[in-house]
Amino acid sequence: MPFKLHLSPKNVLTAAILFLSVFFVLGQKKVSEKPNVILILTDDQGWADVNCYGAKDLHTPNMDKLAREGVRFTQFYAAASVCSPSRASMLTGLNPHAAGLPGNASSTKGEEGMPSNRFTLAEMMKQAGYATGHVGKWHLGYTPETMPNGQGFDYSYGHMGGCIDNYSHFFYWHGPNRHDLWENGTEIWADGKYFPDLMATQAETFIDQHKKTPFFLYYAINLPHYPLQPDEKWRNYYNGLESPRKEYAAFVSTIDERIGKLLKKLEDLGLRENTIIIFQSDHGYSKEERTFGGGGSAGPFRGAKFSLFEGGIRVPAIISWKGHLPENTSRNQMALNIDWFPTIAELCGITAPVNLEGRSLVPILKNNTRPSEHQTFIWQNNGSWAVRKDNWKLIGDPWDSSDKAPLDPEKDKLFLANMAMDSTEMTNLATQYPEKVVELRAEYTNWPYSKSEQ
Repeated sequence: MPFKLHLSPKNVLTAAILFLSVFFVLGQKKVSEKPNVILILTDDQGWADVNCYGAKDLHTPNMDKLAREGVRFTQFYAAASVCSPSRASMLTGLNPHAAGLPGNASSTKGEEGMPSNRFTLAEMMKQAGYATGHVGKWHLGYTPETMPNGQGFDYSYGHMGGCIDNYSHFFYWHGPNRHDLWENGTEIWADGKYFPDLMATQAETFIDQHKKTPFFLYYAINLPHYPLQPDEKWRNYYNGLESPRKEYAAFVSTIDERIGKLLKKLEDLGLRENTIIIFQSDHGYSKEERTFGGGGSAGPFRGAKFSLFEGGIRVPAIISWKGHLPENTSRNQMALNIDWFPTIAELCGITAPVNLEGRSLVPILKNNTRPSEHQTFIWQNNGSWAVRKDNWKLIGDPWDSSDKAPLDPEKDKLFLANMAMDSTEMTNLATQYPEKVVELRAEYTNWPYSKSEQ
């Protein structure tokens, strides 16, 4: 005889409520299981200025911890060798010219930067149900439409221009009287308070406020960009080093300590294994007068900030998602900061825009034998340009801002190197491989954003 279940109206109602409650809880669990994303960007940090990238004189245990708990890239490039275009490319998944900001944005209030009609990583995450936050440096526009709240960020705290004094929060370049500290588009004042600590507090507060919902935090640390104003404890720690390395090193460890605080916050809240953490520098280290003429290191590579030699565009980059991505490993495939946009989308189960130049790094992260997702990439900075195609790289009108070796204005006008043969770019191979010069030069001249040949 078939079994029949008899329920009274009251029991039917109770069962329905129970079913809906279970469905709601499961639904909530599904939402909460979306990974959080924290994108940490440092400013003017050299390729070799982390222990895990070869530094022997620095104390960077927290950056190294990220590498142990994730994947470290050895041929990772910024799409530009200066601040604003590098950031614009990262947040749009496009080359700086397509992103609408091929050079540095103005640090003057009322001046536009990256066009507001560009679709940003923050806008994608916001549409996918994420709380979106920006903490730190912006340098992508100084109008309401081009400041963070106009570009997809629910919350923003930091400075809009290129650099500030870390205690007065005034613009550290031209002036006078250009105060630059903002929260959600409103000017605020925190006279005398150390900006690295203000950033750390705001980043942790944002995480606290959104610990029960998925969040995306763009933590744009303004160090070790000048002015070099490290913690006293780190100045004392590096007192035995020569200047300017000791000032720069102290600032790097100031960054590392704040990253450690962030990692501890995630661990204390039980969020570490549900949070994707990405770390990179925006481009190479600076040798400007304001940074004591140097202090950073690109290791064996030639070039620094502003240059399209490796030292200006090859940067440290790490991605860590404990329990989901490989750990304590590296990838040597060529990758770019424009790749974070589609990578984050894939890891978070979001459909990325179809017009991105960036390519998801997930296949490479999962399979170390897979070739690079990029065959060719082109850079252009003022009068200089560079084409990387497979292992070959051609630079037109090169500038070595690191002054590692002299350049002949005629013989080195086109500088050819092979990353597999000699990634230090100390020898120009142009006369040995003229066919490669022709091939790569054609790549540049056929590029929609190329300047007319000089």
